[in-house]
Amino acid sequence: MDILSSLFIIGFAALIHASFQLSVSVLTLMSGHAISRKRSHAKLLRLTTGYIAGAKVASLLLVSFVALVLINTVGATPPAALWAITTGLLVGVGVSVWLFYYRKEKGTGLWIPRSFARHLEERSRATQNGAESFSLGLSTVFSEIVFIIGLLLVAGLTLITLEPLWQLVGIALYTVVSSLSLLIVWGLIGSGHSLSKIQKWREANKYFLQFVGGAGLIILGFYVYVSYVLAPVSGGV
Repeated sequence: MDILSSLFIIGFAALIHASFQLSVSVLTLMSGHAISRKRSHAKLLRLTTGYIAGAKVASLLLVSFVALVLINTVGATPPAALWAITTGLLVGVGVSVWLFYYRKEKGTGLWIPRSFARHLEERSRATQNGAESFSLGLSTVFSEIVFIIGLLLVAGLTLITLEPLWQLVGIALYTVVSSLSLLIVWGLIGSGHSLSKIQKWREANKYFLQFVGGAGLIILGFYVYVSYVLAPVSGGV
């Protein structure tokens, strides 16, 4: 497959990652607690910037680690069977997102256990400086591994088929695009938009985001299946 098609797969996987809302939920929680304590706008921006930096580092580490494991186990030419397994995982996670991602209740409550939700709430309330917000952003991305593992796997498999320079480009692409939703919220907060309005928009559009995330996973799964499983069998590239 050509470089542009490979980068498209990586970018699309990262865009689906960006549609997931756990990191955004914790960012808004942390920001809400900071505002309630009457922190200065500069202090709020430092906290949110540290949080997003932590989330970006987590995404970079995860996709790099998956690619490193894959290239050391299957080499630069993954077998069609592995692509097929990845396709099944993407479709399965996509259906799970449709069924389980949001709780059947008012608000933007997610799939995570209530005990863990309370832990994130307490950590977001206790966050006082940039180092703590960085750590919170880092851990929140790792916490959503069950839903992003298929995306990391398909991105890693695509990365190892590229030349080293393009691998770096692909890793950078995934890191930036997967943080788009956080960057949008950060920009809104930084420009003075009300946090309550942001939260109302999220609540009003949560089922749309849920549908888009699940559909994106399934579409990506079929695209990968056609490109890497069916095409080699039928004599394609």
